[in-house]
Amino acid sequence: MAKMKVNGTDQTFEAEGDTPLLWALRDLAGLTGTKYGCGTGLCGACTVHVNGEAVRSCITPLSDVEGKEVTTIEGLSGDGNHPVQQSWRELNVPQCGFCQAGQIMQAADLLKKNPKPSEAEILDAMSGNVCRCGCYQRIIAAVRHASTGA
Repeated sequence: MAKMKVNGTDQTFEAEGDTPLLWALRDLAGLTGTKYGCGTGLCGACTVHVNGEAVRSCITPLSDVEGKEVTTIEGLSGDGNHPVQQSWRELNVPQCGFCQAGQIMQAADLLKKNPKPSEAEILDAMSGNVCRCGCYQRIIAAVRHASTGA
């Protein structure tokens, strides 16, 4: 059993401590915005925030998040208007959309830590998130737009 706050709500998960956070979020909490990609933490589709830091939920055991705050794409903004989400819509970033929740969560983490990143810093921070459709130019443009408004 693991207790934590998910998107601002106290949650208790009846699962073993080695259960990946991803499966607790999707299967037990019904929060399906966080996606399963590679299962090894390499693609970033499962990115969520734990105590404000981007983590790969597919390789994060429940025991590691006991008592912590978890934010998923569903909790990033109550109305879907986080600056990164707005930029994604304005620039029509997604093609298939599968990786986009993880991309957005990674970008939000970057901009929280560094509100005005350089192009190199954006590329570095986003390099661990894979887009099967190759929307990298639009993703980078959206992160830049979210940081500058232009």
